[in-house]
Amino acid sequence: MPNARATHLSRRGILAAGGALGLGAVLAACGDDDAKSGGSAKETAAAAKSGPWTFKDDRGTTVKLDKIPANIVAFTGVGAALYDYGISVKGVFGPTKTTDGKADVQAGDMDVSKVTVLGNVWDEFNVEKYAALAPDVLISTMFDDAGTLWYVPETSKDKIAKLAPSVGVSVYDRQLDQPLQRMWELAESLGADMKAAAVTDAKKRFETAAARLRAAARAKPEIKVMAGSASQELFYVSGTNLSIDLEYFKALGVNFVEPPESAKKEGGGWYESLSWENVDKYQADIIMMDDRSSTIQPADITEATWKKLPAVKAGQVIARSPEPILSYAKCVPLLDNLAEALEKAKKVS
Repeated sequence: MPNARATHLSRRGILAAGGALGLGAVLAACGDDDAKSGGSAKETAAAAKSGPWTFKDDRGTTVKLDKIPANIVAFTGVGAALYDYGISVKGVFGPTKTTDGKADVQAGDMDVSKVTVLGNVWDEFNVEKYAALAPDVLISTMFDDAGTLWYVPETSKDKIAKLAPSVGVSVYDRQLDQPLQRMWELAESLGADMKAAAVTDAKKRFETAAARLRAAARAKPEIKVMAGSASQELFYVSGTNLSIDLEYFKALGVNFVEPPESAKKEGGGWYESLSWENVDKYQADIIMMDDRSSTIQPADITEATWKKLPAVKAGQVIARSPEPILSYAKCVPLLDNLAEALEKAKKVS
């Protein structure tokens, strides 16, 4: 589901190019050399604790350390999720800063000026900086069933692996609630206070939001939702299979546009690519658009065919996060936004 070079369409490249959606323009690397080492301003329970640490990840790999990791390096979205649970990371890799130096959407609430950015775009990972952090563990998500760590470059993965053990959380072909629970378990193992009011309240709000979305979908089964992503040359329509958010929304009853498997072949089973001339191939009442900074956002799409779509004309276009930050707090708005869109939607297709 995330970013990479559109010119390299291996299985891994397809995912990076937009995964479930979109082969958007690659983010420019910015400010990495000036990034300050150190975690977020929040104190973490993990930093103060001692004793052995064990965690079995979604590859079936069990990582064992003499003490709870203090020097954590993570994919940006993982770092953002851990931040919500009070766990600091020392370094991140993946979309962290936009070209103007602000926090990327995938950085969540992290203060990106207080983490070392090892790489801001696909295939960028500064191994020397990583070694200098003296990492205890590296944590990333996985978008395939082969255990490939997201945004860890193929060319340097062996060097990276020698410096610290790794943990992988799968976000492949399962529903959103599963990786959310795994991230909860990981944060708890790292010393997070999972009984803190903010944490337990966020989980309750997620459950409430899920019930709201289920009710909205049940009330308007005729409303068709399309998940899309935009690049200069192409428009991408995602099927629900493989994507954790769409699989979960579908399970709650949302009626999605589903490109046939044959049409998604070039997109590795994630999406179908359409020319802008054929962007009206599927009829939809609501369009969910990829909110990642590597893609073109709805307000910046100038194609006349886009502007003629019934959902666009009706103002029934909302944001979608194909790479959700895996904390309950960050996923509540994803459910609420779609529920609200369904509640207000008119049949226009």
